[in-house]
Amino acid sequence: MSADSRHAVASSEAVPPGERLLVEVEGLEIAIFNIDGDYRAYLNWCAHQGGPACEGALTGRADASYDRAALETRVEWIDEEETLICPWHDWEYDVRTGRCISRPEVRLPSYPVSVEDGELVVDLSG
Repeated sequence: MSADSRHAVASSEAVPPGERLLVEVEGLEIAIFNIDGDYRAYLNWCAHQGGPACEGALTGRADASYDRAALETRVEWIDEEETLICPWHDWEYDVRTGRCISRPEVRLPSYPVSVEDGELVVDLSG
């Protein structure tokens, strides 16, 4: 790993739990998310049409099922604030993994991020 690929981008305190920070590193716009103290860094790029995925809403999702025998539906709200919705065309991504919810083979491009001496460090070497 090259030392030139590692970049201190902000204080870890700049991204409270449940929040995100957009930074530019070597011409790339990267979003750092704090998910209950676990940091994730993604390129601000949607696989659909290149939209700014990381600028979208963080929300939950509905999980629904239908019981044919009882003729009952069940809807449950899940993954509160862990679903990232691209603002262009509503593609949804799991912010914990970067995986597209409707197309599991698609992921947001990601980078390792760590906390070192109170600073968020993004490694562009992947």
